[in-house]
Amino acid sequence: MNHTEILTRYTANFVDELIKNGLTNVVISPGSRSTPLALTFTEHPDIKEWVIIDERSAAFFALGIAKQTKHPVALVCTSGTAAANYFPAIVEAHYSRVPLIILTADRPHELRDVGAPQAIEQIKLYGDYVKWFQEMALPESSPSMLQYVRNKAARAFYMAQEGNPGPIHLNFPFREPLNPDFSLDHLWGEASQKSSTPTLDGRKQLAEEQLLSLVKKLQDKRKGVIVCGPQVEDAFAEAVVDLAVSWGLPILADPLSQIRSGKHAKDHIIEGYDAFLKSETIRKRLKPDFILRFGAMPVSKPYLFYVKEHQDAMQFIVENHTGFREPTGNVTEFIFADPIPLCKDLVDTTKKCNTEATWLGKWQQMNRIAKKHLLGEAEKQITEGEAVRGLLEVLPEESSLYVGNSMAIRDVDTFFMTTEKDMTILANRGANGIDGMVSSGIGAAAAGKPVTLLLGDLSFFHDLNGLLAAKHYQLNITILLINNNGGGIFSFLSQASDKNHFEALFGTPLDIDFKHVIAMYGGKYAIANNETALKAMLKDCYNYQGLSVIEVQTDRSDNVDWHKKKWQAIEQEILMREE
Repeated sequence: MNHTEILTRYTANFVDELIKNGLTNVVISPGSRSTPLALTFTEHPDIKEWVIIDERSAAFFALGIAKQTKHPVALVCTSGTAAANYFPAIVEAHYSRVPLIILTADRPHELRDVGAPQAIEQIKLYGDYVKWFQEMALPESSPSMLQYVRNKAARAFYMAQEGNPGPIHLNFPFREPLNPDFSLDHLWGEASQKSSTPTLDGRKQLAEEQLLSLVKKLQDKRKGVIVCGPQVEDAFAEAVVDLAVSWGLPILADPLSQIRSGKHAKDHIIEGYDAFLKSETIRKRLKPDFILRFGAMPVSKPYLFYVKEHQDAMQFIVENHTGFREPTGNVTEFIFADPIPLCKDLVDTTKKCNTEATWLGKWQQMNRIAKKHLLGEAEKQITEGEAVRGLLEVLPEESSLYVGNSMAIRDVDTFFMTTEKDMTILANRGANGIDGMVSSGIGAAAAGKPVTLLLGDLSFFHDLNGLLAAKHYQLNITILLINNNGGGIFSFLSQASDKNHFEALFGTPLDIDFKHVIAMYGGKYAIANNETALKAMLKDCYNYQGLSVIEVQTDRSDNVDWHKKKWQAIEQEILMREE
């Protein structure tokens, strides 16, 4: 058997096994050394391949698909710095628990560390940011080696989803020539060859004695708070609402918790907590006896202050498998269990709750006051908060909103009120970076569900080449671009007081006319000056096939003043009613 046949059968068995295990999408970046993987994936009839030229964009594009589908996505690139460009998205995937299968091609061992071109150290290139790494064997085609490569493929697919999902990395050394021969008989393996699908995985659930112990700790506590941070479980909303109703507790619902929207009951959901917890006085008046948190730490900084200022409150954090996501350093009891059966078990186990009669009502009244001010009359010139408010009002049923970091996610936290609509809110809140946001949103749109991408001008600029995928594949995506000509979030921070260096180091104005960029990528462009016009433009975009961008231009200083006036009015009315 010659080199080409060996290479072909080895690679084809690997690719076929990944697809047999359920892989449906692969994102490929052009390169020579990755030719065996790239061509073989493209030749296979049962997978969708996406070709994204820039590896950094490609990795975030794959991240967006994986977030939207909750399913592993494979990435293929050549050797050298191409693989290094995956790093930012791999870091995000690690912290936000997104399953990616990274397949890097490499020089064979004799060409490493000898000055060969495009040869860097790729062994464990991503360190602890991947769950599992394997340096693959050089291609062979004996029955035992074909089974070996299938075993590795099956394990890779399993490991990406096992426990807390995340990225895994397989490094493939290939010798030249690199072109496979797809005319071979039984290209995808012999009919008698067995697949290597791993055994099924179970879900964690507390034993009866553990449940009773937990309930006993809480039975004399009268002021509890349920907190729902970023999470993606589809059936979680109903389960946690049932628990809150049974126990008579408020739910502080992060916008990424997926429970502000949907058909479930929402009387116990407090979505305006970020606005009124900005007041230290109010935080003190809402002192809890215990906090039960599901999911990651919420976006809200006032909530962080709330937790830090009440260190004596018992805190319980529920994680599906493992993890210690608790940045305050408070004494915390971690509960490693599936959250949906846990909520049901807690309801069934609890006979009586001693919640203070007025506790829930206080939170609900403050929430109503916050919403009244946040949903007030529109300004003549649109503000950033109004832009987000208007977007959320007209966002289509059964669509996704992909939210950028910095001010975008914070305004969604503030203005995303409970709704009966079925919608998904996605964001890159693992590492909270502004990089790769365009590619992530367009990747989510590639999964076929309508997507609106909300982000600021710096995030947009940082990943402009991500727009090429929308143009190349004619993907439908609406982008709401909030342009305050720089880093708007820094205007809320102490750095804003440094008038000598603020603009150069933090404000960083771009002074770019983005409509020319949109035209270059074949997109539709409009600019909105008020909330009414914005909503009309958005509705029009949702009937448009392809890339459409609506820009809202704001002033950073005015934006700070507008937000602060809202927060002050909310605090004043709450404190007045409390007196």
